[in-house]
Amino acid sequence: MIVRIVHMYFAPENTAAFLALFETHRSAIAAQPGCQSLKLVRGLDDPACISTISKWDSQTDLDAYRHSALFGEVWPATKALFSAPPQAKSHELLWAS
Repeated sequence: MIVRIVHMYFAPENTAAFLALFETHRSAIAAQPGCQSLKLVRGLDDPACISTISKWDSQTDLDAYRHSALFGEVWPATKALFSAPPQAKSHELLWAS
């Protein structure tokens, strides 16, 4: 199981546009083969930081999504709204309750 965490930073004037973009595509992202869950969170200490936390069956599934037409549509539109470079890391899930 892979957990992918992507921290994205938005100027206040771009936050609403990102949230609308995410709402438009969240169901399609969550329906990608191998996607077990998709969450959107905001930093308590930094409201400009909005992060996605997704759980994938395998790195192969995550990579397939990252090479999909959907990703090719969503990611460039998201990147255009950034105020700073994103930080993304993949993790192996060792334990969950």
